[in-house]
Amino acid sequence: MTVVVGIDPGINGGIAFHFQTGNIEAYKMPETERDISDLLESTGEDSPIVFLESVHSMPGQGVSSSFKFGRNYGLLRGIVIALHYPLHDVSPQKWQRALSCLSKGDKNVTKAKAQQLFPNLKITHSIADAVLISYYGRYYSGVV
Repeated sequence: MTVVVGIDPGINGGIAFHFQTGNIEAYKMPETERDISDLLESTGEDSPIVFLESVHSMPGQGVSSSFKFGRNYGLLRGIVIALHYPLHDVSPQKWQRALSCLSKGDKNVTKAKAQQLFPNLKITHSIADAVLISYYGRYYSGVV
């Protein structure tokens, strides 16, 4: 059974596991590096397929927040690579376009789309993008 992992790498982002059964488990971004690694290892699968949102700093974003964001993104890439999981970068524009929820930075747009697709899942701003990235990975990427 192939698990697709969607990761929104922001400090206020999340990690979602989309199982072949259609079930989804989603978590806000763990606070420590070890917790992130442990969560990614917890799927019970030999080689889940990971879709990591590839983003960059934005105009108006402070130096400190840009540094923290880049650090978290690099940490996530490193953990996934160290675990030998297949890794696919996906831009926000690509997955949002595929799911008809171009947010232009408004998290309420992606939260509403995640709530529409998964009405039985408690969707928060922290997990919404990760849930949608995992959904994109399973159904729209052509990889799975």
